[in-house]
Amino acid sequence: MPLCFFVSDLHGKIERYRKLFAQIKTEKPAAIFLGGDLLPSGLFSFTSNPDVPEDFIEFLFKNLSELKSDMGDDYPQIFTILGNDDGKSLETEFIKADAEGLIVYAHNKKTLFYGFTIYGYAYIPPTPFMLKDWERYDVSQYIDPGCIAPEDGSFSVETDIKLNKYKTIKKDLDKLTGTGDLSNSIFLFHAPPYKTNLDRAALDGKMIDHVPLDVHIGSIAIKRFIENRQPYITLHGHVHESTTLTGKWKENIGKTLAMNAAHNGPELSLIRFDLHAPDKATRELIF
Repeated sequence: MPLCFFVSDLHGKIERYRKLFAQIKTEKPAAIFLGGDLLPSGLFSFTSNPDVPEDFIEFLFKNLSELKSDMGDDYPQIFTILGNDDGKSLETEFIKADAEGLIVYAHNKKTLFYGFTIYGYAYIPPTPFMLKDWERYDVSQYIDPGCIAPEDGSFSVETDIKLNKYKTIKKDLDKLTGTGDLSNSIFLFHAPPYKTNLDRAALDGKMIDHVPLDVHIGSIAIKRFIENRQPYITLHGHVHESTTLTGKWKENIGKTLAMNAAHNGPELSLIRFDLHAPDKATRELIF
């Protein structure tokens, strides 16, 4: 049966990647899903030290190239999206790696794999952070207290800010998926679905201008999309502390199995699942 790995929010931590590469070489999974926030902070795009992310990019793709050479036909498909902390200025490096066969850059497209359809989508709802490369309004132009509107932040690439103001995650997902049956599809999201065990943030008791903050910071559009369209599996990241706070890293939403691989500790959080038996998925923290 096709073994899959899912990891997310590695944030350029070299040791986490070394552990992941070692597990890939040992277990030979058919697919890896990388759920965004893969790079050192996107803030490097705005600093005087632009060599930091490029150095990491060299490390990442050099190691994947060596892994592919060593593993030959056993080299897995590596489905990849970026996350809100990844500067979009480096997206071209991932598109290039896709062309070289090192990864499948999955954002905003679909790919057939073992009879399943893989979709990728990187955008998340507005946050309090300034980098807005991968942020969208969710279902409307409402933003939570303390958050910054997408058009009011900073971008690492040239962006039509006026056009962005009228885009939403809901519209994007409708355009990406059309009206077909999604029961045999796997979605690689960065944002988790709203008000679940997967999007619980450590915001208890915090207020902005006397307004209590919502402790759930996932996407309403993604939650409704899952409820209405019922894909087979959805994969998520972004909220590091959610599993620690809720004790849950997976949740059934109707017939859909949703899993979050983000982790708030130094270990590599590795989810293993079989495409034909995802209910038996496991999560391991690798020290």
